[in-house]
Amino acid sequence: MGDASKIRTVKAEATFRSGLVAVLDVGSSKTICLIGRAEQGAMRVLGAALRESGGIKSGTVTSIVEAEEAIRDAVAAAESRADARIQNVLISVACGSPISIRARATAALDGALVSDAHLHALLREGRGRCQMEGYEVIQAAPTSYVVDEARGVHDPSGMFCQRIGVSMHAVGVRPSPLANLKLAVERGHLSVVGCLYAGYASGLSTLTDDEKQLGATVIDMGGGVTSVAVFMEGQMVHADVVPMGGSHVTSDLARMLAAPISAAERLKTLYGAALGDIETGTDVISVPQMGEDGDGYANRVPRSMLTRIIQPRLEEIFAQVQERLRASGFDVAAGRRAVLTGGACQLAGTRELAQRVLNKQVRLGRPQTFNGLPAASAGPDYATALGLLMAGATMPPEALNPEFDDEPKKRKRGFIRDLVAELFG
Repeated sequence: MGDASKIRTVKAEATFRSGLVAVLDVGSSKTICLIGRAEQGAMRVLGAALRESGGIKSGTVTSIVEAEEAIRDAVAAAESRADARIQNVLISVACGSPISIRARATAALDGALVSDAHLHALLREGRGRCQMEGYEVIQAAPTSYVVDEARGVHDPSGMFCQRIGVSMHAVGVRPSPLANLKLAVERGHLSVVGCLYAGYASGLSTLTDDEKQLGATVIDMGGGVTSVAVFMEGQMVHADVVPMGGSHVTSDLARMLAAPISAAERLKTLYGAALGDIETGTDVISVPQMGEDGDGYANRVPRSMLTRIIQPRLEEIFAQVQERLRASGFDVAAGRRAVLTGGACQLAGTRELAQRVLNKQVRLGRPQTFNGLPAASAGPDYATALGLLMAGATMPPEALNPEFDDEPKKRKRGFIRDLVAELFG
């Protein structure tokens, strides 16, 4: 088995490299920092911390100072629990209007045996073609190879062929929002060693191997954005975002009920539901009013009123997800399996509502767990952070922050590291 196939084995079996791994999931409503260490081929979480985000709206930094403060607090808490200090972090990205960028590259081999050097050069060319004006590529990977007339080849290493080709999929984002996110992290005296699309990270932690292979759509419902990632044949093949999330539901409640934002969030969490047909409708709840002190000024409204406010917004989010999937052609191509994850998916009835709107089989995606991870940190709201931890633990450091060098003597470090560095440059 060639080196290229070894890469796939590493990814499939999550063979963890040794050392500390630190990740940051900076979202619109929460900032999560995880610190882990690989021990005897397994990952152990040493420190986990969640803090309320500040200075971020719809995934985009609106105040560097507030975002930096939330990041510092989360990192300090995770470091305290881990009894370790970190310098390098892998971060999630949902800002900058992420889009899919596709490209192809070919090479003539004239009947030669496909070698590591051939694949190295082909993937370098493929990644170089993953460009779009106004966007910066944060990750790129091959989705399939073509060997002469044979399509859908997963590993061409060691095969004879006249001509070889590769199809690439990349995620691009607007450079300014990405630069501001990195700046907020780096002001906390941290170095960003890599960026991964949030929906991709969530897919790593929540999808089964069969779902990745046969086709599934990950819908990560965050506070400010809903990330969409389509997986087929073991690879992510499409990325998109809907600029709405759980905070928009909270804002609707606050506006319609004249309640403070904090009270609206609490009401949503305790009493909210996504579907009216699972609501009792007879309960009455107390709603604090903006600018008023004391329970004497609170309004009493039917609990069902919350659902009548929540359901239209969630329907709008799922309708936009479906519209974007249809426009991309992946609504049908990726099959009928969808996995809901993220903090905003946990309202009662959200899964059933998604099934109605999307016309798909929907399940709630809980991320894989690791030794040392607190039970409170194992829910859907940690899916992206845990996916980042898996990625950071399985990819060599140079894969997340590669420095390309074409000198042959530099390639002695091994094709595996060079190849992965090409994919996630």
